Amino acid sequence: MKYLKHSVEQLTIAYQLLRWTLIIIPVSLTVGSLVALFLWLLDEVTHLRHQNGWLLWLLPIAGIFIHFLYKKLGTKSEAGNNLIMNEIHQPGGGVPAGMAPLVLLTTIITHLFGGAAGREGTAVQIGGSMAHMLARWMRLSAADVRIILMTGIAAGFGAVFGTPLTGAVFALEVLAIGVIRYDALIPCLIAAVFADIVCTAWGIHHTHYQILFEQNQVLFHFVHFDFLLLIKVVVCGVAFGLAGALFATCMGNIKRYAKEWIRPAWLIPAAGGCIIIAGCYLLGTRDYIGLGVTSPDAGGVSIVSAFTNTDISPWGWLWKLLFTAITLGMGFKGGEVTPLFFIGATLGHTLAVMMGAPVDLFAGLGFIAVFAGATNTPIACTLMGVELFGTTHVLYFAVACFTAYYFSGHAGIYSAQRVGVPKSHHID
Repeated sequence: MKYLKHSVEQLTIAYQLLRWTLIIIPVSLTVGSLVALFLWLLDEVTHLRHQNGWLLWLLPIAGIFIHFLYKKLGTKSEAGNNLIMNEIHQPGGGVPAGMAPLVLLTTIITHLFGGAAGREGTAVQIGGSMAHMLARWMRLSAADVRIILMTGIAAGFGAVFGTPLTGAVFALEVLAIGVIRYDALIPCLIAAVFADIVCTAWGIHHTHYQILFEQNQVLFHFVHFDFLLLIKVVVCGVAFGLAGALFATCMGNIKRYAKEWIRPAWLIPAAGGCIIIAGCYLLGTRDYIGLGVTSPDAGGVSIVSAFTNTDISPWGWLWKLLFTAITLGMGFKGGEVTPLFFIGATLGHTLAVMMGAPVDLFAGLGFIAVFAGATNTPIACTLMGVELFGTTHVLYFAVACFTAYYFSGHAGIYSAQRVGVPKSHHID
């Protein structure tokens, strides 16, 4: 009898996996293709902006245009990632299908005219919007809609960075601090892997980063590490967590005070655009606008340059933090994660120089750990380190991400993220 019961259970599980695979295939095809289109357009407008510096002067006008686009076409969509997360927590009015084209268009406009933003938010919104649209067409139950929305997040994140394993775990981990729900584990993994395959099939290539540092390692229980280096990683992990919290707090305060102090509302993005322009000319560089993966000027500050021994500004991470917080807090569209990569990589570079540590390793640690602190997703970010940099330094990845997670407090870039388990039992 027990054997029969066990067999029935396995058949039920096999049926559910097959069912979800069939459901997820159209999600992955749609999201992977749209993310590929988005990344191609993003690359094109970035090159166009580099070649035509005068476009930056039109940033305030672009901000006003984005404001009225959302006012006329997608007031509800303006909540972005938080709308998708709230819909997963408690189903309500749904995620509009128009969110995907609207956020894609407005993010491209932001980057074309020089806003400091990323791409993860756009990809996740594309994923959530398309997943919800397909859920309506398939007439899925409320419980299944919750899962398919999570697969949309996984597909968008996995495809935009070329990190499907990270995308799957991120979708499970980001919803609540300290809690991971396993009911969507396999669907999220399938969605992220298929979406990444589809995106790559369209000819999209992701930036490759390398950590070339090799150390005289000490073997301890089959794990290679250096005690002194590990202490430095812990110290920097604290700094990475504080930087993540600073970014989240700064962006939230800018958004709140801009709404209180600037009237009418369409003047907020116009003022933000003017501040970005003034900042570029005061600092004498445009390295802190756009994605920041590479610099338009030789020897400039960027994510790529942070992995080398290039002499970059020790305050580059702070300038990028402020430029991005102003851009996103004052109404422009895009993601936060790529700017967090920039902030972390350049802060890691600066700390490595100060502490006499390997620059490329600490740039990589900052790359993933500031992201972990700002999003409260330490496991996903540790896996991202493995997917991007390999397994050699996985212990340092985990230590940096877990330390940053705790020292970022309960601040985060997603207001819809709930506290499942507090980071300290002494905190309510």
